[in-house]
Amino acid sequence: MPHITVQMYPGRSDELKKKLAEALVKTAAEVLQREPEHFSASVQDVPQDEWKERVYKDAVDPSNKEVFVRPGY
Repeated sequence: MPHITVQMYPGRSDELKKKLAEALVKTAAEVLQREPEHFSASVQDVPQDEWKERVYKDAVDPSNKEVFVRPGY
């Protein structure tokens, strides 16, 4: 069932990424009332100079109606 993807600038350890992924899965499972084993999560490093093309253009752009929480930049 759901897959959660986090895209962020590089620089965090795999240990920290795993903690984040586990916390997101735990919260999503609680909110959606499903067992955590139904979820998967990944963390993708995106260099700052590629952010606009790889992330903002498709995922954060104000015209994208699937983005429910927008950044403050």
